[in-house]
Amino acid sequence: MLDIKYIRQNPEEVKEGLKKKGAEVDIDALLSADEKRRKIISSLEEMKAEKNAATIEIPQLKDEKKKKEIIEKMKRVDEKADKAEEDLKKITEEFLLLLRQVPNIPLKEVPVGKDETGNVVIKEVGEKPVFSFKPKDYMEIAEKLDIIDTKRAAKASGTRFGYIKGGAALLELGLINLAFDVLKEEGFIPVIPPVMLKPEMMQAMGYLDRGRDEIYYFEKDDLYLVGTSEQSIGAMHADEIFLKSELPKRYAGFSTCFRREAGASGKDTKGILRVHQFDKVEMFSFCDPEKSSEEHKLLLSMEEKLMQILKIPYRVLDICTGDLGDPAAAKYDIEAWLPGQNCYRETHSTSNCTSFQARRLNVRYRDPEAKKIDFVHTLNGTAFATGRIIISIIENYQQEDGSVKVPEALQQYIKIDKIS
Repeated sequence: MLDIKYIRQNPEEVKEGLKKKGAEVDIDALLSADEKRRKIISSLEEMKAEKNAATIEIPQLKDEKKKKEIIEKMKRVDEKADKAEEDLKKITEEFLLLLRQVPNIPLKEVPVGKDETGNVVIKEVGEKPVFSFKPKDYMEIAEKLDIIDTKRAAKASGTRFGYIKGGAALLELGLINLAFDVLKEEGFIPVIPPVMLKPEMMQAMGYLDRGRDEIYYFEKDDLYLVGTSEQSIGAMHADEIFLKSELPKRYAGFSTCFRREAGASGKDTKGILRVHQFDKVEMFSFCDPEKSSEEHKLLLSMEEKLMQILKIPYRVLDICTGDLGDPAAAKYDIEAWLPGQNCYRETHSTSNCTSFQARRLNVRYRDPEAKKIDFVHTLNGTAFATGRIIISIIENYQQEDGSVKVPEALQQYIKIDKIS
């Protein structure tokens, strides 16, 4: 969440940030609730001080009448304090509800736009493959090779599921190993996190105030399924304090992820591009606030490095204000070129969430030299969403005979050079 002090001092800037993000939150109502809450707290502190003074004064009084008057007065103060405590509880609930609805504010350098049409292409990288034949869509190739089966998955589990089989399954395993080998060199700690989260942790990561419909929830167990291992890794250090010398603390998490795709009715209903269950290697970093922009560029560079290793053409987009999620203050996407579909499709994203998640999670760092404790910044980035990279490989490495060449970088992991 945003620092309420920052909102108090910069209400117009916050309102402008919300407008750019297309988020509707009544900042004036939030500040009014905050003011009422602070007045009640101040009043309670005054009553507490009055009672403390009376506690010291009463035993010293010899005048019984005076003593009785003060005791009676303190009873009235107690009654007033009880009422104030009730009022404080109510206004605090209202205050926190409004505060939690305020998304992160876009950084000044983020391009302004209402939706994805406002995203800015920064660069295109790699040569698009030239075929001597008309390139096919990945599902046409995958079904003939029997490496992706959505029909049987629909029979077993419903729509938006798929069996990843044979050579495609080997590709996934190779991609996971490649990602970890590359990321370990940059100090990322491998982790396989839990895929279920407590409500307070999912709330703290910033995914329940808006977008709750995207998340699977088990009411009986009071647990949420993660949509990305970022959510679980961020919660790992809740209520902890890093030393500044420990930062950045980088993790590379592998997990199965789950999304309802509630807002994707009619979109990408065939194949495995947009599914309810998928696997992903996710980067996550807790870092020094002064270095979060630099860290954001590093995460993007790791995503680009992995795409370049696979020799898949791609482009990088600077995501506009209206297309940012609640926790993100800035975001880049990578889209892979899919020759069978003759278009670019998203494969990666990386976001700088500044202190938004850390403040909710109470993750801080101690700077002994500056003699201060402050909130860290958190960042996340996709290393590989394996299903989408498999799609990219099938389309870019397809052969005229219907087979798929395995990228050289993966051959050492899966011990084959072609899927046929």
